[in-house]
Amino acid sequence: MVRHKAILVMNQAGDFLKSPITKVLGFAVIAFVFFYLGQHWSDGYQQLVFYTNQQQITEKTVAISPNANKTTISLMNDSTAAAPARQPKPPPVIAEKFGIIDENGVMSDEFEVGDFDSDLAEEYRKLNMSVVKPEDVSSYSDDKVKINKFSFCSEDFRDYIPCLDNVEEINKLNSTENGEKFERHCPRKDDPRLNCLVPPPKGYKTPIPWPKSRDKVWFSNVPHTRLVDDKGGQNWIERDNDVFKFPGGGTQFIHGADQYLNQIAQMVPEIAFGNHTRVVLDVGCGVASFGAFLLSRNVTALSIAPKDVHENQIQFALERGVPAMVAALATRRLLYPSQAFELIHCSRCRINWTRDDGLYLLEVNRMLRGGGYFAWAAQPVYKHELPLQKQWKEMEDLTTRLCWELVKKEGYVAIWRKPSNNSCYLGRDAGAQPPLCDPSDDPDNVWYVGLKACITRLPENGYGTNITAWPDRLDNVPDRLHSIQLESQISRGELFKAENGYWKQMLTGYLHTYHWERKPFRNVMDMRAGYGGFSAALINLGMDYWIMNVVPVSAPNTLPVIYDRGLIGVMHDWCEPFDTYPRTYDLLNANRIFSTEQKRCNISTIMLEMDRILRPGGTAYILDTVFLMDEIKAVGKAMGWQTTPRDTMEGPHANWKLLICEKNLVSKKKKRSM
Repeated sequence: MVRHKAILVMNQAGDFLKSPITKVLGFAVIAFVFFYLGQHWSDGYQQLVFYTNQQQITEKTVAISPNANKTTISLMNDSTAAAPARQPKPPPVIAEKFGIIDENGVMSDEFEVGDFDSDLAEEYRKLNMSVVKPEDVSSYSDDKVKINKFSFCSEDFRDYIPCLDNVEEINKLNSTENGEKFERHCPRKDDPRLNCLVPPPKGYKTPIPWPKSRDKVWFSNVPHTRLVDDKGGQNWIERDNDVFKFPGGGTQFIHGADQYLNQIAQMVPEIAFGNHTRVVLDVGCGVASFGAFLLSRNVTALSIAPKDVHENQIQFALERGVPAMVAALATRRLLYPSQAFELIHCSRCRINWTRDDGLYLLEVNRMLRGGGYFAWAAQPVYKHELPLQKQWKEMEDLTTRLCWELVKKEGYVAIWRKPSNNSCYLGRDAGAQPPLCDPSDDPDNVWYVGLKACITRLPENGYGTNITAWPDRLDNVPDRLHSIQLESQISRGELFKAENGYWKQMLTGYLHTYHWERKPFRNVMDMRAGYGGFSAALINLGMDYWIMNVVPVSAPNTLPVIYDRGLIGVMHDWCEPFDTYPRTYDLLNANRIFSTEQKRCNISTIMLEMDRILRPGGTAYILDTVFLMDEIKAVGKAMGWQTTPRDTMEGPHANWKLLICEKNLVSKKKKRSM
């Protein structure tokens, strides 16, 4: 009987275990157990080079700048103050993914970045253009960092460019006949002029927004009249009460840049502005009207000129909202890669192209894309005086030896085309001058590299020459991506796509949450540009900005990829000042720049330079590790910035934080340091 009851109970238990309710409950228990183990025992995976969440523990080999062995600037204002103590080195952390690697550690084109907190939209403060008032306290104190407030430089430093205005070093030069005085000569890192805030001119106003700024700017923002006196009759610039106006003319195109561009397009239709020709270099640009009017043709022209007797020409260009940079052809390579520009233009740029057997034209040849064009508008092209005709004959001879083809000579303009391969170079007579550069020469190595009197070879595989037309090239994977030296073993194509996807998601959030469409952004810099994904995303999102993409010397040289995408950029070392005027940029994107450079220079060194080049009312978006954020915030407060910390889209426990910084208009009653 007992045995019979036991069998009956076992049968009932078996039926219970087979029931649907029991199966569902069992599956739920098993799922919970696996979820718990996955949350607490997952190992995680290493992330991408550009987005790694782990602290760098090995030091890269980088090109050390000439000033690298000099004394590091103190974070404190006075010479006796010590730099703030860094936080203790944190324990190793488990890498948290940015959403561009799947659960197996494999790159994925489909990934989630997450959503911004919608409440941030209401909390985000409108751009504050109010005057900063003096405060009673003399220092800013954070929980872990205390930094004295930075004072202001004297008024005569309002247009100060540290590496170009270093009179002491320039006076020590043995020779200046080759333009050495227009090149970089950076101050010592303990120079007090690098440890103060550059003031704006008296009466500085919020810049006139683009596109109105193309045609007029406030006089008070660039209060210099020499160009009006020297070039007013050539339709460069004129003053009208409290504004400067730009009629659009130039020395060689007094009837306007638009008409001049039409002439070039008609002379050589293959130039095809905005399609075949996307990136242009304008050498000796004046106030950059050539580049300003190219913008409406879907062309980005980088306008360059030295800080010479017309020293404020680049400052006017930047105030207009036109891509520009202070640069000079002298003894060193310009800071742009090989095959960067589809067209290089010189209109009365006052450069002797044939001197030293064409040393400067050889530099143009290095930067000119295979099959690209060089346009020269100058008196030797059209005047018949013997000295000028001699210059023309010398130019004809030199360009022939460079294998350039004179495509068209009409009126006062001559246009040449560079070959698209090496066949002409290799077919020259033995001993022909200039010689070909040694195959070991890296034409993209430009940081403090001297000019070379040789012809830069084109890649045999056609890299850099065979690019697609605009706008397709913006998102296509460039061939030269495969030539970049990377430590990562991950596919370059996957890295490229991942960076594009990351910035598209990130900037979509920025625009919607922080209402960038209401901000007066025009001049933008990406301080650590990678492959140019930040710029490409802004263009694809329809933002009417121009972006300077900076590739730090401590990072892989991705400049060729940036230019092949139809963008502009420059090489730079953030432990030194940048070659631009104060108050150049409306927006700075500082993506992990401090964690990258912290072993090479102080955080305050970089942030003081950011303050110098940022316009009053401008904004800096700083994304960096939580272990540096206290110090970054403290330096920002010491400079008078309004700082707003935000979580990234990964949430409050991520290893990275976003700090939104706003530079305000400054009070003239503040104490001066010099």
